[in-house]
Amino acid sequence: MYDKKRSRKISDGRKRWEAETLGKTLKRSPERLSRFSTVSDEEIGALYTPDLLDGFDYGKELSFPGEYPYTRGVQPSMYRGRLWTMRQFAGYGSAEDTNARFKYLLDQGQTGLSTAFHFPTLMGYDSDSPRARGEVGKCGVAIDSLKDMEILFDGIPLDKVTTSMTINGPAAMVFAMYLAVGEKQGVPSEKLGGTIQNDILKEYIAQHAWIFPPEPSMRIITDILGYCAERVPKWNTISISGYHIREAGSTAVQELPFTIADGIAYVKAGIEAGVPVDKFAPRLSFFFNAHMDFFEEIAKYRAARRMWARIMKERFKAKDENSWKLRFHTQTAGCTLTAQQPQNNIARVALQALSAVLGGTQSLHTNSMDETLALPTEHAATVALRTQQIIAEESGAAHSIDPLGGSFFVERLTGEMEAKAMAYIEKIDDMGGMVAAIKRGYPQREIADAAFHHQRLVDAMEKKIVGVNCYKMEENLPIPILKIDENVERMQVARTREVRAKRNGKRVKSRIDALKEASLSSANLMPVLLDAVREYATLGEVCDALRETMGTYTDPAMF
Repeated sequence: MYDKKRSRKISDGRKRWEAETLGKTLKRSPERLSRFSTVSDEEIGALYTPDLLDGFDYGKELSFPGEYPYTRGVQPSMYRGRLWTMRQFAGYGSAEDTNARFKYLLDQGQTGLSTAFHFPTLMGYDSDSPRARGEVGKCGVAIDSLKDMEILFDGIPLDKVTTSMTINGPAAMVFAMYLAVGEKQGVPSEKLGGTIQNDILKEYIAQHAWIFPPEPSMRIITDILGYCAERVPKWNTISISGYHIREAGSTAVQELPFTIADGIAYVKAGIEAGVPVDKFAPRLSFFFNAHMDFFEEIAKYRAARRMWARIMKERFKAKDENSWKLRFHTQTAGCTLTAQQPQNNIARVALQALSAVLGGTQSLHTNSMDETLALPTEHAATVALRTQQIIAEESGAAHSIDPLGGSFFVERLTGEMEAKAMAYIEKIDDMGGMVAAIKRGYPQREIADAAFHHQRLVDAMEKKIVGVNCYKMEENLPIPILKIDENVERMQVARTREVRAKRNGKRVKSRIDALKEASLSSANLMPVLLDAVREYATLGEVCDALRETMGTYTDPAMF
């Protein structure tokens, strides 16, 4: 950025300032902490000047928005042209309940749908399974068959909204149901837009909601990549998720490389399955966590774009510029929300959301103040959505493209983040890639160690959480919370059994048999899955069939 002579002059000036001007002040009034660090416990200096960006090359490290390596954003005009998609996570109770919440949020100005599924669906079980008892509709919407999916999107034109579905182990099955609903609405698959999370590697690393072992799970994912490349071109086939890695206790410096390493594994698997990289890479998306350290998070997003661009261009030799562009959704950090003084969470979420916007996100979910206590009430969800709208319409944050670009502090943080992340990726490469690293329990142990270290800092008051270890107060719970009616389970079980009674049982059996046969061959599973769900085969029946042929999995890091 500066020539050596100028950099030396600035460096000498900074050292003089530290010794004289700052030094005099510190003798009278010492700094309030003995050590300043980020949430990830990376040390922060008092002042950042150009000489600390040694070797910084504007064209190589920054360039311009919409141009390689995309540090300043993947779109040339960013939010001056179009705001990010405001996509509030919603899902609870029955399909009818969630359909009503979807319509309410769309009426309030939400611009995309995001679906939360209850735990039995996430694990591939129907609501009448003994394993589902007491869990139906509690942490998301219950989806057992195509009938539920039809109700979930009743009155919502799928050619006019994009839908994100947070589903991983049974992602292919739920996606097939969505395609079938599109057919019933008369919307061809070429016009459907949205995202399935479909990131099974982060399940093994962090969230632990898998069904099958890693190898067959990766096969299902590559089948989706190939199918969508030909038939659903507007669909984001994987949302490669650092969010849950961070929620499990990782640092920002771990979230970034583990997420990128997962992406590398998916690209390698797609290429090995015979899908040309430029046919599927443009439809890969990412999903990051917006945690509490404002500048560290912004640096993380900027480093992620630069890393992915270089990896796709140099390592995988992708030719399409869209394959180089890291597009990402952001969600504010659920793990930072507190049950104590829950209205404080509004301020936390606003700061986290602003960091995502200044970091250049394409899509954003803001958590509700009550989510550490229960699923969000309508009022709390509205406040969370209004937070995004205030940032968009009132703050001025969307008026300039990458307004923090060139900040000595932010550029130094971005460079340090990238260097430390690449060191992690090289270590994972040496292990044979992310699947091999997961089987060894490497990322799981790294995250557990980081979570333990952070909790020790909180317990020692070295990291403060307002209302938890400082500024505490005696209080009664001041906000209402959403409670799921116990009748939801009874009604959902009855509907699922009614679907089974009314469908053509012989056709369902033939479709399930065809699925088993296809799973033992190299055939793409998506057309066979679509045939099965069209006949109202249930999610649990389909997953049980594949459990039979693909097996199940136990995490070696846990047992």
